[in-house]
Amino acid sequence: MKFGVVVFPGSNCDDDMIHVLGTVLGADVRKLWHKDTSIAGLTTDDCIVLPGGFSYGDYLRAGAIARYSPIMQSVIAFANNGGKVFGICNGFQILCESGLLPGALVRNQHQKFISKNIHLRVETTDSLLTNKCTKGQVLKMPIAHAEGRYITDAEGLASLQAHDQILFRYCTPEGELSSDNGATDHIAGICNAGRNVFGMMPHPERASEAILGNTDGLVLFQSLYNAVVQTATV
Repeated sequence: MKFGVVVFPGSNCDDDMIHVLGTVLGADVRKLWHKDTSIAGLTTDDCIVLPGGFSYGDYLRAGAIARYSPIMQSVIAFANNGGKVFGICNGFQILCESGLLPGALVRNQHQKFISKNIHLRVETTDSLLTNKCTKGQVLKMPIAHAEGRYITDAEGLASLQAHDQILFRYCTPEGELSSDNGATDHIAGICNAGRNVFGMMPHPERASEAILGNTDGLVLFQSLYNAVVQTATV
């Protein structure tokens, strides 16, 4: 399994992501430039990652301009053909703007940028991203966003719940639901109905090394990598 990390103008987590995937996880990883129109060398057994940052300065709306960058046409086609796509923070925003994930990310309820460690609860293990977790497991990792409030209407929420697409919800250290940004149903991360596209606002790549004092995020990368590798070798 190979990873491609898309770099947009304003991306600031791409090198962090490449370090975790390549050095910590030991995977084959490469950068993909936003002006490219091809993702040659990647197959549907592989994964494209949209990292955090402020693509195109977050002008207009976070992720709205990046959605129209040349590479996104290939990313959308890749996802629609079953390729794995993982968006974190700004990457999650881009996936929602692209229509690869339902709902939208809007300004936090108190109109303030939030940057701190939070807790999130694993809501399902039926995904490539969470299969090494346990349902109800509480993970700690950082958030850093101004437009991180996930919203969807009642019909959209019912669909997410019915199809087990809610991956994470914000919670207290004890696992009680709680969120500072006002997200619908405390949602911190979701997947698509096909279960090959994933998005989350917290940053697991910032919580994947002991030297940082937190390895809670590493389990998500291990889940994704191991599940795909095992499937490919069956």
